[in-house]
Amino acid sequence: MTKQDWKPGTMVYPLPAVMVSCGNTPEEYNIITISWTGTICTNPAMCYISVRPERHSYDIIKRNMEFVINITTEQLAYATDWCGVKSGKNVNKFEEMKLTAGKASVVKAPIIEESPLSVECRVKEILPLGSHHMFIAEVVNVKADERYIDPETGRFQLDKAGIMAYSHGFYYALAEKIGRFGWSVKKK
Repeated sequence: MTKQDWKPGTMVYPLPAVMVSCGNTPEEYNIITISWTGTICTNPAMCYISVRPERHSYDIIKRNMEFVINITTEQLAYATDWCGVKSGKNVNKFEEMKLTAGKASVVKAPIIEESPLSVECRVKEILPLGSHHMFIAEVVNVKADERYIDPETGRFQLDKAGIMAYSHGFYYALAEKIGRFGWSVKKK
């Protein structure tokens, strides 16, 4: 097998494609689509999003120090893409995409009701890194759609929601499960 050298770039894929909601009042509510997001700590539960400072949501998040990461699905694919290419300076993304701004339990930023999972976050630190600034946040609450909670085990079944991912300019439905954590070493 031969491999080519490429210039340094962001080629760690696939990534989640999430809609981040922000704002303290309905007049300020906005949605930004982000794929540069992830978990950074278990205890306390922490995650991050990376945002360009020139994006409309950047100032809203920096001013309020809160946001919500809303997991997206195949049904939300169009809205996810649309909210990533349109600016909240010019349009109300909730209205245009017919999304419902719901009440979060801990933060003032809204959740997106149509999302199967909404992760409420409070910013702890902002790291300027170059083209993007990383918002490091503590997870202060998670709102899970009861349709995806197994009534017998209480386990959240995100795989049943039809979640999607982003990879190098394209959105993908996630494929079938091929294993589970620890399955490679499980005794038979």
